[in-house]
Amino acid sequence: MGSAAIVGAGMAGLACAAELVEAGWRVALFDKGRHPGGRMSSKTVRAEGLDFAFDYGAQYMTVRDPGFVEQVRAWEGDGVTAPWPVMGEDSWVGVPGMSAILAHMAEPLAPRWSTHIRALTRDDDGWHLDHDGGREGPFDAVVLALPAEQVLALAGQHAPELAALAMASSSAPCWTVLLGFDTGLPAPDRLDAAGPIDFAARNGAKPGRHGGEAWTIHATADWSRRHLESDAAGVTALLLRALEERVGTLPTPVHAAAHRWRYARSARAGIGAYHAPAIGLAACGDWLLAPRVESAWLSGRQAAEMMREG
Repeated sequence: MGSAAIVGAGMAGLACAAELVEAGWRVALFDKGRHPGGRMSSKTVRAEGLDFAFDYGAQYMTVRDPGFVEQVRAWEGDGVTAPWPVMGEDSWVGVPGMSAILAHMAEPLAPRWSTHIRALTRDDDGWHLDHDGGREGPFDAVVLALPAEQVLALAGQHAPELAALAMASSSAPCWTVLLGFDTGLPAPDRLDAAGPIDFAARNGAKPGRHGGEAWTIHATADWSRRHLESDAAGVTALLLRALEERVGTLPTPVHAAAHRWRYARSARAGIGAYHAPAIGLAACGDWLLAPRVESAWLSGRQAAEMMREG
């Protein structure tokens, strides 16, 4: 047992923190975001007198590992998850949005939001974390629960092996467009990949959702990469046109916005988690296993197990 700083309060970081706290560690969580969500973000927008509820990151999660099945069913009992059989028997969503799961996990752990860790240093008394507001530490251990690109920026001088792994595990980008209509669309609840659209979903078809006709469109990685520096209005127009080509003439949306995910789809390093016990540095995240929400949870727990075992 000891003290640990976890940088990143997404699914992997929160899963790791919960395990360490249960084992008696003193844990401090830091995240540059303003609130729980990250790549599982949700939001509600009001336009033209209507409320639109959007999941604009992960649209659902597969639930296959026995431990994750048990956890998700416990969350169901807490009222924050529900099955979404549209995507298959093993598919679940957060209620009333995907970010509700992370908010539920974060509540007892009290992460420090809006805290962007810029650098790590290690000296005789342990690890120190520098951010815009000052310095935190010392800590016995640090866990980097971040996308590979951000791990590389922080770990490079401390763990060359981890840095090399992160360098070889770049994430794919994704443009996401959120559309709100004042009338229902003549379309199925989900659209699979075709043309520039990788996946599209009617948010209101998910359990626990309320409000107007809200659609999330994820572009393919290749299309997003080609349009990475395009302006949001142009991306919105192109993906709206692509949706119209799939489902027919559309009414003018009363809400339309685009979000650029630079680090959306993670790589598959396939090692589960990373731990360098000699210096007290660990890393977890879906990029170390596979690009799924479930993989992030498993990676976080595996990192905690490695740390407990020393």
